[in-house]
Amino acid sequence: MISVPRWLLLGLAAMFSLYHVVLGLYSLDVPEHPVAPIAALVLYSVATALSIWPVKRVRMPDWLAAFDLAVAIALPLLVTGQLDARADNGYATWYVAAVGTLMTIVAARRRLVIAWTGVIALGVQTLVWAGFPALGTLGVVGSIVWVAIAHMLTVALATATREARRYAQAEREAAAWQAAQDAHLFEGRMRLAHTNRVAAPMLRRIADRGGVLTDRQRAECRMLEAAIRDEIRGRMLLTDAVRVEVQRARERGAIVTLLDEGGIDDLDEAVRDRVLSRLAEAIASSNADRIIARTAAEGTPVAVTVVGLVAPEGGAHETEDAEVELWLEIPRGDDVPVHDGDEG
Repeated sequence: MISVPRWLLLGLAAMFSLYHVVLGLYSLDVPEHPVAPIAALVLYSVATALSIWPVKRVRMPDWLAAFDLAVAIALPLLVTGQLDARADNGYATWYVAAVGTLMTIVAARRRLVIAWTGVIALGVQTLVWAGFPALGTLGVVGSIVWVAIAHMLTVALATATREARRYAQAEREAAAWQAAQDAHLFEGRMRLAHTNRVAAPMLRRIADRGGVLTDRQRAECRMLEAAIRDEIRGRMLLTDAVRVEVQRARERGAIVTLLDEGGIDDLDEAVRDRVLSRLAEAIASSNADRIIARTAAEGTPVAVTVVGLVAPEGGAHETEDAEVELWLEIPRGDDVPVHDGDEG
């Protein structure tokens, strides 16, 4: 990308503006009374200096835009009041190019309406003072062309800036999407490797025995299948302590279900460890026949909800008539109260 140093642009604008001031000083002998042209030179110098003064904000403030417009309207009135419209005034008509330069600076600083108003006022004053041919001979058309070019460049640069921001945002989103995909792929490979490491010995044993297993081996397979399911459906709910307590609960005959729905993905490591330690304690202390641990929705004060159900006598693990033995809401923060109690 090719860029132009800002100091270079400011220097060029200052040189052009200074050139008009020099022409105005050089032609002070042409007006009948030089006081008004000198006042015009002072106003123009002040307006130009304020307009090109280095600032961080590109868009010109309202008060400065209004001041520049007032100067653009005042310059022709101050200078032409001391000139003969029928004579060849030479460089004494410096104000035409000066107004064009000042309004070009205003347009470059994104005050397009003010810039066009200034050159239109210049054109109207020239028509009234010297007639239609003066629009070309005095350079009013050139001033209008400068503002038009500045207008087009300003719009083009603004459009390019918006497009660049849009592309940068799209690039960031694409990078984030790619990172997420890579993370999912990496996690999938890790889980596949873990599953293979855990399940491979049992699968080889089943293959070696031709599928004929003892009751103990079948129970071991069911436990292994449940542990693999936990790794898939309850990934963020698992720590070594939670795995141990879930295993113990299943060994005594309880059905344990872990459901991670993304509700604790935003927690930092310390808070998540606290929450999962509380989850392990809840599973260890429960005598329920069925335990369900589920992450809560994001944005709620609760991180994990734990429910323990006790089946009625002779009802095995049916949940329709089960009683609630445990109801626990583990909060995200320490300052949030915990609902922990028995119901049923």
